[in-house]
Amino acid sequence: MLLINNLSFTRDKNKIFENLNLSLNKGNITQIKGDNGSGKTTFLQTLLNILEPNTGEIFWEGKNINKTIFNFYKETTFIMDQSSATKHLTVLDNINFWRGLSSSNLSNDKILLLLESYSLDQYKNTKVMHLSSGEVKKLELLRLIFEQKNFWVLDEPYNHLDNSSIQILNQTFEDHISKDGIVLFASHFEPEINGLEIINFT
Repeated sequence: MLLINNLSFTRDKNKIFENLNLSLNKGNITQIKGDNGSGKTTFLQTLLNILEPNTGEIFWEGKNINKTIFNFYKETTFIMDQSSATKHLTVLDNINFWRGLSSSNLSNDKILLLLESYSLDQYKNTKVMHLSSGEVKKLELLRLIFEQKNFWVLDEPYNHLDNSSIQILNQTFEDHISKDGIVLFASHFEPEINGLEIINFT
Protein backbone atom coordinates (compact mmCIF):
# COMPACT_ATOMS: atom_id res chain seq x y z
CA MET A 1 0.00 0.00 0.00
CA LEU A 2 1.15 3.53 -0.83
CA LEU A 3 0.02 6.52 1.24
CA ILE A 4 0.72 10.15 0.32
CA ASN A 5 0.02 12.70 3.04
CA ASN A 6 -0.20 16.49 2.41
CA LEU A 7 2.40 16.46 -0.36
CA SER A 8 3.38 19.84 -1.83
CA PHE A 9 5.99 20.95 -4.33
CA THR A 10 7.04 24.49 -5.27
CA ARG A 11 9.40 25.52 -8.04
CA ASP A 12 10.63 29.11 -8.36
CA LYS A 13 7.85 30.26 -6.00
CA ASN A 14 5.25 28.56 -8.22
CA LYS A 15 3.11 25.94 -6.50
CA ILE A 16 3.12 22.89 -8.75
CA PHE A 17 0.79 20.93 -6.45
CA GLU A 18 -0.26 21.50 -2.86
CA ASN A 19 -1.53 19.39 0.06
CA LEU A 20 -2.01 16.31 -2.11
CA ASN A 21 -3.40 13.22 -0.40
CA LEU A 22 -3.62 9.84 -2.07
CA SER A 23 -3.79 6.20 -1.07
CA LEU A 24 -3.14 3.31 -3.46
CA ASN A 25 -4.06 -0.16 -2.30
CA LYS A 26 -3.29 -3.54 -3.81
CA GLY A 27 -5.32 -4.03 -6.97
CA ASN A 28 -5.61 -0.27 -7.66
CA ILE A 29 -4.93 1.39 -11.02
CA THR A 30 -4.86 5.20 -11.01
CA GLN A 31 -4.30 7.75 -13.76
CA ILE A 32 -2.92 11.26 -13.24
CA LYS A 33 -4.48 13.37 -15.98
CA GLY A 34 -3.84 17.00 -16.91
CA ASP A 35 -2.47 19.43 -19.46
CA ASN A 36 1.24 19.92 -20.14
CA GLY A 37 2.78 21.85 -17.28
CA SER A 38 0.13 20.78 -14.78
CA GLY A 39 2.70 18.94 -12.65
CA LYS A 40 2.07 15.30 -13.56
CA THR A 41 5.71 14.38 -14.15
CA THR A 42 6.89 16.46 -11.19
CA PHE A 43 4.47 14.59 -8.97
CA LEU A 44 5.74 11.19 -10.13
CA GLN A 45 9.35 12.26 -9.60
CA THR A 46 8.51 13.52 -6.13
CA LEU A 47 6.74 10.28 -5.32
CA LEU A 48 9.84 8.34 -6.38
CA ASN A 49 12.18 10.48 -4.27
CA ILE A 50 13.86 11.96 -7.35
CA LEU A 51 12.63 15.40 -6.28
CA GLU A 52 12.21 16.48 -2.68
CA PRO A 53 8.78 17.79 -1.67
CA ASN A 54 8.40 21.04 0.25
CA THR A 55 5.91 19.45 2.63
CA GLY A 56 4.34 16.08 3.20
CA GLU A 57 5.27 12.44 3.62
CA ILE A 58 5.11 9.28 1.53
CA PHE A 59 4.62 5.85 3.09
CA TRP A 60 5.09 2.43 1.53
CA GLU A 61 3.74 -0.57 3.44
CA GLY A 62 3.32 1.65 6.50
CA LYS A 63 6.88 3.02 6.53
CA ASN A 64 8.22 6.40 5.41
CA ILE A 65 10.08 5.83 2.14
CA ASN A 66 12.93 8.07 3.30
CA LYS A 67 13.72 5.40 5.87
CA THR A 68 13.17 2.38 3.62
CA ILE A 69 13.99 3.78 0.17
CA PHE A 70 15.86 0.69 -1.02
CA ASN A 71 12.98 -1.62 -0.11
CA PHE A 72 10.62 0.77 -1.90
CA TYR A 73 12.75 0.71 -5.05
CA LYS A 74 12.96 -3.09 -4.91
CA GLU A 75 9.18 -3.16 -5.33
CA THR A 76 8.89 -0.39 -7.95
CA THR A 77 9.30 -0.24 -11.71
CA PHE A 78 9.41 3.30 -13.13
CA ILE A 79 8.88 3.76 -16.86
CA MET A 80 9.74 7.30 -17.93
CA ASP A 81 8.57 9.04 -21.09
CA GLN A 82 12.16 8.82 -22.34
CA SER A 83 13.64 5.38 -22.88
CA SER A 84 16.32 3.97 -20.60
CA ALA A 85 17.53 1.61 -23.34
CA THR A 86 21.14 1.87 -24.50
CA LYS A 87 20.95 2.84 -28.17
CA HIS A 88 24.08 1.09 -29.40
CA LEU A 89 23.00 -2.24 -27.88
CA THR A 90 20.56 -4.67 -29.46
CA VAL A 91 17.05 -5.32 -28.17
CA LEU A 92 18.14 -8.60 -26.52
CA ASP A 93 21.29 -7.01 -25.09
CA ASN A 94 19.18 -4.34 -23.38
CA ILE A 95 16.73 -6.93 -22.07
CA ASN A 96 19.53 -9.07 -20.67
CA PHE A 97 21.05 -6.00 -19.00
CA TRP A 98 17.72 -5.07 -17.37
CA ARG A 99 17.13 -8.69 -16.35
CA GLY A 100 20.47 -8.73 -14.60
CA LEU A 101 19.74 -5.54 -12.69
CA SER A 102 16.39 -6.85 -11.48
CA SER A 103 17.52 -10.47 -10.94
CA SER A 104 14.62 -11.58 -13.12
CA ASN A 105 13.97 -15.31 -13.33
CA LEU A 106 11.97 -15.20 -16.57
CA SER A 107 13.17 -17.80 -19.03
CA ASN A 108 14.55 -16.99 -22.46
CA ASP A 109 11.51 -18.66 -24.02
CA LYS A 110 9.21 -16.36 -22.05
CA ILE A 111 11.20 -13.31 -23.16
CA LEU A 112 10.87 -14.37 -26.79
CA LEU A 113 7.10 -14.76 -26.35
CA LEU A 114 6.92 -11.25 -24.88
CA LEU A 115 8.86 -9.87 -27.83
CA GLU A 116 6.49 -11.64 -30.18
CA SER A 117 3.41 -10.24 -28.41
CA TYR A 118 4.66 -6.70 -29.11
CA SER A 119 5.87 -7.60 -32.64
CA LEU A 120 9.48 -7.05 -31.60
CA ASP A 121 10.76 -10.58 -32.18
CA GLN A 122 12.04 -9.70 -35.64
CA TYR A 123 14.16 -6.92 -34.09
CA LYS A 124 15.72 -8.93 -31.27
CA ASN A 125 19.21 -8.57 -32.77
CA THR A 126 18.68 -4.99 -34.00
CA LYS A 127 20.38 -2.09 -32.26
CA VAL A 128 17.93 0.22 -30.51
CA MET A 129 19.18 3.22 -32.49
CA HIS A 130 17.58 1.67 -35.59
CA LEU A 131 14.11 1.22 -34.07
CA SER A 132 11.13 3.53 -34.47
CA SER A 133 9.79 5.56 -31.52
CA GLY A 134 6.93 3.11 -31.12
CA GLU A 135 9.25 0.10 -31.10
CA VAL A 136 11.49 1.73 -28.50
CA LYS A 137 8.45 2.44 -26.33
CA LYS A 138 7.28 -1.17 -26.57
CA LEU A 139 10.75 -2.41 -25.63
CA GLU A 140 10.72 -0.18 -22.57
CA LEU A 141 7.29 -1.44 -21.51
CA LEU A 142 8.55 -5.03 -21.45
CA ARG A 143 10.39 -4.09 -18.25
CA LEU A 144 7.02 -4.23 -16.49
CA ILE A 145 6.89 -7.98 -17.06
CA PHE A 146 10.41 -9.22 -16.55
CA GLU A 147 11.31 -6.97 -13.60
CA GLN A 148 8.45 -8.67 -11.71
CA LYS A 149 7.79 -5.84 -9.26
CA ASN A 150 4.56 -4.97 -7.47
CA PHE A 151 4.29 -1.19 -7.94
CA TRP A 152 4.32 0.20 -11.49
CA VAL A 153 4.79 3.94 -12.08
CA LEU A 154 4.66 5.20 -15.68
CA ASP A 155 4.93 8.60 -17.33
CA GLU A 156 3.00 8.84 -20.64
CA PRO A 157 3.06 5.08 -21.35
CA TYR A 158 0.74 5.38 -24.37
CA ASN A 159 2.94 7.76 -26.36
CA HIS A 160 3.94 6.34 -29.78
CA LEU A 161 1.83 3.17 -29.39
CA ASP A 162 -0.50 1.88 -32.11
CA ASN A 163 -3.99 0.57 -31.30
CA SER A 164 -2.85 -3.04 -31.03
CA SER A 165 -0.10 -2.16 -28.57
CA ILE A 166 -2.51 0.00 -26.54
CA GLN A 167 -4.81 -2.99 -26.13
CA ILE A 168 -1.88 -5.19 -25.06
CA LEU A 169 -0.76 -2.61 -22.49
CA ASN A 170 -4.30 -2.25 -21.12
CA GLN A 171 -4.51 -6.02 -20.70
CA THR A 172 -1.08 -6.06 -19.03
CA PHE A 173 -2.31 -3.47 -16.53
CA GLU A 174 -5.51 -5.43 -15.84
CA ASP A 175 -3.56 -8.67 -15.36
CA HIS A 176 -1.23 -6.94 -12.89
CA ILE A 177 -3.95 -5.47 -10.69
CA SER A 178 -5.83 -8.79 -10.75
CA LYS A 179 -2.76 -10.21 -8.96
CA ASP A 180 -2.83 -7.43 -6.32
CA GLY A 181 -0.35 -5.23 -8.16
CA ILE A 182 -0.56 -1.43 -8.10
CA VAL A 183 -0.40 0.80 -11.19
CA LEU A 184 -0.01 4.59 -11.25
CA PHE A 185 0.47 6.40 -14.54
CA ALA A 186 0.36 9.92 -15.94
CA SER A 187 -1.14 10.37 -19.39
CA HIS A 188 -3.20 12.66 -21.60
CA PHE A 189 -4.76 9.53 -23.10
CA GLU A 190 -7.65 7.96 -21.20
CA PRO A 191 -7.65 4.19 -21.82
CA GLU A 192 -10.53 1.81 -21.34
CA ILE A 193 -9.45 -0.18 -18.29
CA ASN A 194 -11.73 -1.82 -15.76
CA GLY A 195 -11.52 -0.13 -12.36
CA LEU A 196 -9.47 2.86 -13.57
CA GLU A 197 -9.51 5.80 -11.15
CA ILE A 198 -8.63 9.26 -12.50
CA ILE A 199 -7.09 12.19 -10.66
CA ASN A 200 -7.17 15.46 -12.57
CA PHE A 201 -4.29 17.92 -12.26
CA THR A 202 -5.21 21.48 -13.24
